[in-house]
Amino acid sequence: MTPSEGPGLSLTEWVVLAVLSEAPSHGFAVARTLSRATPLGEVWTVPRPLVYRALGRLEEQGMIVTAGEEPGDPGPTRMVYQATGKGRKAVAQWRGEPVQHLRDVRSALLAKVLLRQRARESLGPLVAAQRAAFDPLFQRLSDQFHEGEGSRVVASWRYESSQAVARLLDHLGTLDEAEPPA
Repeated sequence: MTPSEGPGLSLTEWVVLAVLSEAPSHGFAVARTLSRATPLGEVWTVPRPLVYRALGRLEEQGMIVTAGEEPGDPGPTRMVYQATGKGRKAVAQWRGEPVQHLRDVRSALLAKVLLRQRARESLGPLVAAQRAAFDPLFQRLSDQFHEGEGSRVVASWRYESSQAVARLLDHLGTLDEAEPPA
């Protein structure tokens, strides 16, 4: 089962699963990891209610299980969750899959890059897969731009956006494989 065919998880669910694949945790801590004040949260902020919704869905899918309880500080006892073997396998595969649309670079691709760094995984395979997925699109948008097809404004936007993504991929390809996020 591949992530794109399998559980049909949202980006929020994938990111929560990836965080839990790093170490068991409770929902409040996962939400803190995905707050705007963190590098991962700068890419994909997930409010606490959506973290808890994701936890329920991931548990229903057998991607995570409860691993115990821990006292709240202060407050009620918190349930600790951990990724199952199925969940760890699925998220490891997902972290290596390229995104299919330029619009997903800002969210899904950057999240995968940061999650791969947190997991101390090489960025090389993801960058290469993403480049292979986008190179035909980059060429098509370049051709449209230089041939003046369609709206000049739209063609310019698409071309310049694709060139920015190409430069980003070039840059990511030069990063240290185990560079931790800032």
